[in-house]
Amino acid sequence: MRSPASGTHLTRPSTTPPPVSTPRIPEPPTPTAAAVRGLFPALAESTDVYLDSAATTQKPRPVIDTIHRYHSSRTANAGRGTYPWATDLTSRLARVRDRTATFLGATTPEEVVFTAGATAALNAVALSWGLGELDDGDEILYNPSDHASNVHPWHHLRQVLARFGRRIELVPYRVTELGEADTADILAKITPRTRLITTSHLHHVFGGLTTLEELRGLIDPEILLCFDCSQSGGHLPVDVTELRADFAIFAAHKMFGAPGTGILYCHRRVHDRLMPFLPGGNTGVNLTDTGLTSAGMPELLEGGTQNIPGILALGSALEVLESLDLGVIAAHNRALTLRLIDNLRPVPGLEFLPGPAHAPCAIGYGIVSFTLAGISATDLGFVLSELGFLVRTGLHCTPAGGEDGMDSVRVSTHIYNTLDQIDRFTTCVTTIAEEVM
Repeated sequence: MRSPASGTHLTRPSTTPPPVSTPRIPEPPTPTAAAVRGLFPALAESTDVYLDSAATTQKPRPVIDTIHRYHSSRTANAGRGTYPWATDLTSRLARVRDRTATFLGATTPEEVVFTAGATAALNAVALSWGLGELDDGDEILYNPSDHASNVHPWHHLRQVLARFGRRIELVPYRVTELGEADTADILAKITPRTRLITTSHLHHVFGGLTTLEELRGLIDPEILLCFDCSQSGGHLPVDVTELRADFAIFAAHKMFGAPGTGILYCHRRVHDRLMPFLPGGNTGVNLTDTGLTSAGMPELLEGGTQNIPGILALGSALEVLESLDLGVIAAHNRALTLRLIDNLRPVPGLEFLPGPAHAPCAIGYGIVSFTLAGISATDLGFVLSELGFLVRTGLHCTPAGGEDGMDSVRVSTHIYNTLDQIDRFTTCVTTIAEEVM
């Protein structure tokens, strides 16, 4: 068996940065910054600059109001009662599912499963698909530098299968200096036993975008593709059909929604290969003399009482995202990313992790991570917070730090951030760097 730790290293970025004269796209107009920020109550009541949207986004007023209304007016359960409060709620949840399918580019609402979050969604793939489908010697290709939610479930699956005498292999692949999955390395590691390739669509630390487009036509179409879209969902347009995804995962709390709610997209071609994930109340199964049989998707993977206010809030979050226009959000984040990189590049002792800072062209998706000589990432984050800039520090939920366990500072933006905030932040980092040198 190949060691899960082998091949986990990153392709190290060159120490020579790209020319500063790299052509830059024109900065888009900030879409009425004051009006946009006014949608988010937490920002209105604070003078701090929030730069941690990759961890969770701020919540707009319509999302907050939706949650409050559910708990304060006609609270009921869905999919059970025949009285108006319950049937109306059931209809509202169905409309959210329809809207979510359209938002993701799914061909039918039956491909949209509501989960307790991205971690629950990835575990649903591992257990509802993997337990029944994988045979002894089958392989899954994965990125050890991905978020733990897209690493630990596969190791857990391997441990569970091993207890029943089936031994699967987890084959790691590399990441490029741009923070993207190394598709050449993936192609070299595919074998006739490869069953699934899983990857982050937008990497949570490096900010590299991976579509696996380079593999189209070169791999067996029976190999399933799984995309963790936790960072791309709500930050840029995502079309699961264009990605040719079999599974795609989204976290509502990173797309203006509430914590405890996630989305699992399952392509129709895999529906008959899935077992129930949470069999119990309101699960889409029939109990027969031979055991549980599927009564259809998406209920097959949805057991028990769901996070009803969270799903309703997701519908409100999607309305806000559509009103702001995901294309505009993506362009705004790109402008912020490029300004951030350009301003940080001259800072003495600053080193960028893999990502857009090492790209030969103007790209960026709102995530930049770096280290600064002379001060730990944790201490730097503390100093920045004392000065009013809220950033993430540490390993960022990457198992064992991915490459070498190196802590870093991660800056992540959204539509409510401004170029002025980026300028003030980078000026602050420059001052700190000069003091610790």
